[in-house]
Amino acid sequence: MENSTKVAEAAIFKIADLNAWSEACANGVYEGSDADKRDGFIHFSARHQLAETAKKHFSGQTGLVLIAFDAQALGPELRWEAARGGDLFPHLYAPLPTKAALWTRPIALGEDGAPELPRDLE
Repeated sequence: MENSTKVAEAAIFKIADLNAWSEACANGVYEGSDADKRDGFIHFSARHQLAETAKKHFSGQTGLVLIAFDAQALGPELRWEAARGGDLFPHLYAPLPTKAALWTRPIALGEDGAPELPRDLE
């Protein structure tokens, strides 16, 4: 049980287009969204950042998926860097192996158009 707690605490999250993620899974690697490619790294959020990230960057978008990863398993290419409000966000400076995903869940939109996160992550 202790190991699962450590993984849960070290989990980071990626919101992605379901079709893009499915294609990446077929290829074994996710190269990132257009925003990721523009910025030169793959954007992730820690659990406490997820709701704001979803609302700010994904409102009104359908066909989304939430993917969890063990931050430590992504190695030294994962860096925690200051972003929104000075909070440290996880950024991956490498292609993302899809087999590193802990789990994947579809995301529905709420009545306000904002993505609804799984209740156990709120």
